Amino acid sequence: MSISADMVRKLREETGAGMMECKSALVEAGGDSKTAVDILRKKGLASAAKKAGRAANEGQVAAYLHDGGKTGVLVEVNSETDFVAKTPEFQQLVTDVAAHVALTSSADELAAGKLKDVNDTAALQAQPYHKQPSQTIGQLVQEKIAVIKENIVVRRFSGFRTAGAGLVGSYIHQGGKVGVLVEVGVQNEATAQSAEFAQLVKDVAMHIAAASPAAALYVAKEEVPADVLTKEKEIYKAQAAASGKPANVVDKIAEGKLKEYYATFCLLEQAYVREPKMTVGALLKERSGTLKDTVVVRRFSRFRVGEEIAGAPAPAAS
Repeated sequence: MSISADMVRKLREETGAGMMECKSALVEAGGDSKTAVDILRKKGLASAAKKAGRAANEGQVAAYLHDGGKTGVLVEVNSETDFVAKTPEFQQLVTDVAAHVALTSSADELAAGKLKDVNDTAALQAQPYHKQPSQTIGQLVQEKIAVIKENIVVRRFSGFRTAGAGLVGSYIHQGGKVGVLVEVGVQNEATAQSAEFAQLVKDVAMHIAAASPAAALYVAKEEVPADVLTKEKEIYKAQAAASGKPANVVDKIAEGKLKEYYATFCLLEQAYVREPKMTVGALLKERSGTLKDTVVVRRFSRFRVGEEIAGAPAPAAS
């Protein structure tokens, strides 16, 4: 197939590899960008941490906490320009949508985390707006489009309700470009109501928002799917072999690289942003001792405006 300059440019932005290397990888992959990324990584020309998966969309992420931190919602709404995304009218719309989801979703939906399904946005658009039931969320958005004169898309949302003692916390970063929702649990409700625990939840949410070089994808390394680990290990073996390492050490090198993968993409294995010598897991263990209770991160969502969503198409401009 024909490899366009735009395909090469996007792959370069995603991987940081050179233009010629990107074009060659796309040719080898038959134009499939995901396969091309793997080809570049096997050649040592791209790293997983550089896979930003960015799409060209502006907008804002907002969070809404309800019921004393027992319920939380995170929502991303896209606009065509950053200028519109920064206007009070647009930011109020994002907050209103987040509040609507939090206040109208059932406790069962939130407790099960069903709202994490990014494809629920079509059903959301059809719902009567809780502040004005004669108007749907879709009509509310259309009303704002008529005023703002730009296309607006409710892109995705995530909602949690605490499963047992704990709190849902949020953190909005980079002026609304990154947002995090996290549920942190404990054994005793008295602990969950303490100021020390509330600060810990905020600290964890802040870390997830600011973590570098890549955002966490999993809470713990045990959550990483077996097929993902197999694929990563194959890539690491190919990299080691390509660099001339002897066959008898290739497996050891791959295992070492997997530890690096865990430290990059598993929250509990990441270096805590406020104290890099300590992992997030070590932080939770330390605070468990201070609080005299067992602290666990149950789940989290992290949205960056415009990033690609696995299994869901990017919003279309109009």
